[in-house]
Amino acid sequence: MKTIPLYAMAHARSGDKGDGSNVGVLAYDDRGYEILRDWLTPERVKAHFGDIVRGQVDRYEMPNLLGLNFILHDSLGGGGSASIKTDAQGKTHAMGLLRMQVEVPDDYQPPAVGAAGAMREGGELSGEGR
Repeated sequence: MKTIPLYAMAHARSGDKGDGSNVGVLAYDDRGYEILRDWLTPERVKAHFGDIVRGQVDRYEMPNLLGLNFILHDSLGGGGSASIKTDAQGKTHAMGLLRMQVEVPDDYQPPAVGAAGAMREGGELSGEGR
C-alpha cells in the first residue's frame, strides 16, 4: 500500500446546509471510486476534520457519478450570518478534504488530470524527487 492525496484521484465541491456543510467528492475513474468507496468512511472524514466537525458525518453514495456526498453536521458554528467563523458557508471544506492522504494499492496510478497539475513533469505526484 502507498498513500496519495485525495486530490490526485478526485475533485470536490462544498457548501453550507444550515449549520452543516455538504462535501461532494467525485472520483476521476472507476477504480479510484472503488478505492474511495471502501476507504473514505464517515469516521475517517470526521477524524480528518478534527474539532471542525462537532456532529456526525453522513455519507451518501452516487455510483452513477463516481461520487460520494458527505454531510458534516454541526461544522459551521451556526451557519450563515449566525456564525462568527471565517468560512461560515463551508466553502473551504472541499479543499480541506482533498488534502487528506488516502491509502491505495501499490499498483494504482491516478489518472493524469490536467497538463499543469500535480502529475505534470516535475509536479508533486510525478515521481521526481520523491
